[in-house]
Amino acid sequence: MSKEFTARRLDVRRFAEEGATLSGREPVRQHERLMAETQGRGGPCELNWSAAGEMRNPRHVHPEIWLHLKADAVLPLTCQRCLGPVEVPLAVDRSFRFAADEDMAAAEDEQAEEDVLAVSRSFDLVELVEDELLMEMPLAPRHEVCPEPVRMQVQDEDFEEASDRRESAFAALGKLKIGRNQDK
Repeated sequence: MSKEFTARRLDVRRFAEEGATLSGREPVRQHERLMAETQGRGGPCELNWSAAGEMRNPRHVHPEIWLHLKADAVLPLTCQRCLGPVEVPLAVDRSFRFAADEDMAAAEDEQAEEDVLAVSRSFDLVELVEDELLMEMPLAPRHEVCPEPVRMQVQDEDFEEASDRRESAFAALGKLKIGRNQDK
C-alpha cells in the first residue's frame, strides 16, 4: 500500500520501508537561515533537492533505516576579498542512517562514519536540506578572480595627511612636563 509522504512531516520508517522518493524545487526566500546568509539577495534563487528512503536488512531483528539526500543551490553571497556579490554553488550528496531514539543516535553517531539521526514520524526533511546546505557554505566566500581590482591599502590618503599634521603624543606630554617645571 503506497502512502503519500510530506517533506515537512515525514514518517521516516515508512518512507524507508516503501523505498519512496520525494523531491522539491523551492525559492531560497522560503528558507530563513539561507536568506540570512545572502543578506536579502536570494530573490530568484532556487533550491533543488531529492530524497530516497531505503531499508537495509529488512528481515533482520533490527533493520537499518536509511535516507539518501541530494540538494543543490547557487547562493548570492558577499566576496570576502572585494566585498562585491559572488554566486556560490552549493551541493549536498549525503546518506543518513536512523537510530531508534535521540540517545542511541548520539551514541552511534560518535563511532559511525555516516551521520546518524533519530527516527521520527514527523521528521522535517526540508529543515535537514537547509541544514546541510548551510554546512556546505564556505567560511569566506570569494571570487576566483575578483571583477574589479582589490584595493590592498589599510589606510586611505586622508588618514595619512591627518596623522602628519597631528602632534605626537610624546611631544604633547613633553610640553606638559615643561609647563609644570616652569610653574615651580
